[in-house]
Amino acid sequence: MATMAGAAVTITCSYTSVPEHRFSSRKPANTCALRRGRPLRQPISQKVFNRTSPNLVRAMPSTDESSTSSSVQTEELLADLKAKWDAIEDKTNVFIYGGGALVALWLSSTIIGAVNSVPLLPKLLELLGLAYTGWFVYRYLLFKDNRKELIQDIEDLKSKITGNGKE
Repeated sequence: MATMAGAAVTITCSYTSVPEHRFSSRKPANTCALRRGRPLRQPISQKVFNRTSPNLVRAMPSTDESSTSSSVQTEELLADLKAKWDAIEDKTNVFIYGGGALVALWLSSTIIGAVNSVPLLPKLLELLGLAYTGWFVYRYLLFKDNRKELIQDIEDLKSKITGNGKE
């Protein structure tokens, strides 16, 4: 029985790929080798990221006018929101409507989850949505006169909502 006194034994494994087309079905080859007396090499990924490379992109904070203009816009937005919040007289209604909206969102999410778990129903609803989209394109977007009609319908709806139009 022989003994190896003082000899360092290391096992290195490399993962090499065969230079073929990247969509090939052939898998890369795994190779392991037993090396005596040599330390393991540093992995390539650590070598690449430890040195300064001209290909590395570093994010630097901007000091140009765009960052200052965005902060000014943010301040203006916050001041506008504060002024609108102060103008509201009945703030409890805002919380009631906000809570109702959150409950409605939760309820609709629950209903959609239940419908989505029924077999075939989601696919049928997707088919129905596709058919409606096709009808809408044919009815309103395909011809010029129909596009004008759609624009007029949208303008009428906007005037009804805002109250600026004819009643």
